[in-house]
Amino acid sequence: MGKPTGFLDITRHEHGYTPVDERVKHFRDFVVPLPEAGVREQAARCMDCGIPYCHRGCPVHNIIPDWNDLVYRGNWREALEVLHSTNNFPEFTGRICPAPCEASCTLNFNDQPVTIKDIECAIIDKGWAEGWVTPQIATHRTGKRVAVVGSGPAGLACAQQLARAGHRVVVFEKNDRIGGLLRYGIPDFKLETLLIDRRLAQMQAEGVEFRPNSHVGIDIPARQLLAEFDAVTLTGGAEAPRDLKVPGRELGGIHFAMDFLTQQNRRVAGGKIAAAEILATDKDVVVIGGGDTGSDCVGTSIRQGARSVTQLEILPKPPEKENKLLTWPDWPLKLRTSSSHEEGCDRDWAVTTKQFIGREDRVTAIEVTRVEWQQANGRQIMAEVPGGTLELKADLVLLAMGFVHPVQEGMLRELGVALDGRGNIAASTDDYQTSVNKIFAAGDMRRGQSLVVWAIREGRQCARAVDEWLMGHSELPR
Repeated sequence: MGKPTGFLDITRHEHGYTPVDERVKHFRDFVVPLPEAGVREQAARCMDCGIPYCHRGCPVHNIIPDWNDLVYRGNWREALEVLHSTNNFPEFTGRICPAPCEASCTLNFNDQPVTIKDIECAIIDKGWAEGWVTPQIATHRTGKRVAVVGSGPAGLACAQQLARAGHRVVVFEKNDRIGGLLRYGIPDFKLETLLIDRRLAQMQAEGVEFRPNSHVGIDIPARQLLAEFDAVTLTGGAEAPRDLKVPGRELGGIHFAMDFLTQQNRRVAGGKIAAAEILATDKDVVVIGGGDTGSDCVGTSIRQGARSVTQLEILPKPPEKENKLLTWPDWPLKLRTSSSHEEGCDRDWAVTTKQFIGREDRVTAIEVTRVEWQQANGRQIMAEVPGGTLELKADLVLLAMGFVHPVQEGMLRELGVALDGRGNIAASTDDYQTSVNKIFAAGDMRRGQSLVVWAIREGRQCARAVDEWLMGHSELPR
C-alpha cells in the first residue's frame, strides 16, 4: 500500500490536456502528464484494501498495489520491474486502455479511484527516459523456430516472450510496417508511432525477425509456414467489419471506419495511400457506432476540418453515473465522454439507420428513426418510435459498428482450422491450440473484438503454451 492515510488526505487528480483549439490542429499526443511529485502523491492514495480488486479488473493482472507503493516511496526502477513482470507494453496500455482496473478499485466505490493508468504510464515513461528499458536477450537458444502471423499487440507480446525463451521468432505482417492495430488502427494523437518503433528496436535486439509486406495466405502460402517452422501462432486480429446493409449502401462516401483511420495514419507517416482518399474536410460527417472506434473517427474528422460531426448509437443513452451497489467491482455501463467528444461533436442515442439518401451516386443524407428498447422474455427488443423518423445531412458516413470475426478467406481457409460459433478460431485458453497440429491462436482472432490489454494477455499466455508444447515445460509466466 501507499501512505496509510493517503486515500483520506489526498483527492484524485488526473493528467490534463492541451486546450482544444490547439490540439485539433495536429495529430500529436496532447496529454499533459502530472509532474513526478504529483504522480507519487497519487500513488500514495492506494489503500490497504485487503482484497485488491484491481488485480481482477486488469486482464494482464498487473500487480498494481506493489508498484503504487514503490512509486510513492520513490523506487521507480523497481516499480518498472514489477510492471514489466506482467505487461510487455505498459506504454500502450497506459495510454489507450480504458482502465477496467480503476473501475474495480475499492476507492471507486466513492468515485475516487486511484489514478492507476496515469501511474502506469509515468513508470514506463520514466523507464525509457532513464535508459532502464533494455533488450532482454535469451542466454540460450532452443533451436526451435516459431512463426507469428500478425504484428498487433497479441502478436508482439507473443513474439517477445518466445524470443526471451530462446526460440527463433519470425513475425509476418501484411502491411508495409509492423504494429498492426497499434500502428494503423489507433490515431497518432492517442498513440504516437515512436512508442511502437522503440519497442520494435528492443525486440529486434532480442532476436525477433520482422517481415512486413508478407500477407500469409495471399503472398505466402499458409501451409508453407507449417513446413518451415516448428510452431505457428495466428494473431491477426478480428478484421471483418460489421456492415450496415440498408437501401443506399452502395452510394459513394460511405466507408468503414478502419479504412478512414488507416489512411490518416499513413498520411501522418508520410506513406502512400493506394485507394481513393477518404477525407472529412468541409464535410458533414456522420459516424455510426458509439464505441472507441467511433470516437477515434470523431477526433480524426475534427482534425481534418469537418464542417460538422455527428455520432449515432443504436443503444439507449447510458446513465451519467452507475449504481455502484449493482455494478462494482465490475465494468459499469455508464456515459463515457472521450477527449474527442469534447472537441466538438453532436451525439445521439437510440436511433437506427433506415436508408442512405444520395444524389449523383454520392451520399447526401441519412434517414434515421428513433427506437425504444423493451424487455421481453429476458431479452432486449428494439421497437421503432412512431413518428420518430428524421433526416441528417451527411457528405461522409463512417461505419464504426465493430467487427464480427477474423477474415476467413485466405489463410484460415487454407489452413483449415476449426472456427467457433461466432466465426473466430476455436482454441481454449488452457493451451491456445487450434484443431490443426502445430498451430496456435491468440488475441482477437481467437476471442473476437476486444481490448489491447486483453490481446497482450492472450499473447503472453499463448507464448507460454507454445513454449511448453515445444520443450515439454516452460518458465514463462501466464
